[in-house]
Amino acid sequence: MPTEAAPLRRKPVQQRSAQRVERMLEACAQLIDEVGYDGLTTTLIAERAGVAVGSLYQFFPDKRAVVQELTLRNLEKFVQAVYERLDRTELAHWWDAVDTVFDVYLGMHRETPAFSKLHFGDVVDLRLLHENKDNNAVIAEKLTNLISEHFGMSPSELELPLSVAVEAADAVLHLAFRRAPMGDPTLVNEARELVRGYLSSRISEDQPKDLPSPR
Repeated sequence: MPTEAAPLRRKPVQQRSAQRVERMLEACAQLIDEVGYDGLTTTLIAERAGVAVGSLYQFFPDKRAVVQELTLRNLEKFVQAVYERLDRTELAHWWDAVDTVFDVYLGMHRETPAFSKLHFGDVVDLRLLHENKDNNAVIAEKLTNLISEHFGMSPSELELPLSVAVEAADAVLHLAFRRAPMGDPTLVNEARELVRGYLSSRISEDQPKDLPSPR
């Protein structure tokens, strides 16, 4: 039984079809910013994208699937941005990776269309990204793989702490963005400190790459 989310009925093969799907996703993001998920319809998406509704249904069964594909792409964009930032940044401490993850997330929240309304899909479905895992579990798993690879750490050492850290950060950041559209800076800093402090107490002091412990 498949477990990965697969919102597309079929993948576009020709360039024209791929461009049409991209227009649908862009239209979807614009409309979510304007009317929210509840106000979104496949007809509105098709009209904004300049395609027939029947053309949309060739690729997506419903509006949820369009949003799902948009969210999956945002997740890959997020992970890739974190990876690239870590790859080109000289970190003074191992936990500076926490700041990198926060900075990328906050940047997407402020700049990526629809991200501030969708985040990673909880507003639609707690299991939008994967059939058998909740959205935060998928994010924690991807961060575990990325950070373990970058720092040469054991995934088993990171799995539980990062799962807890993602849940904690998610809750505090949601509060920060409820308080202020761009994120209440005091609460954002509280979220950073909370995650740093927790991870420093749970992850071994024997850090790879000779990076100093935050203690």
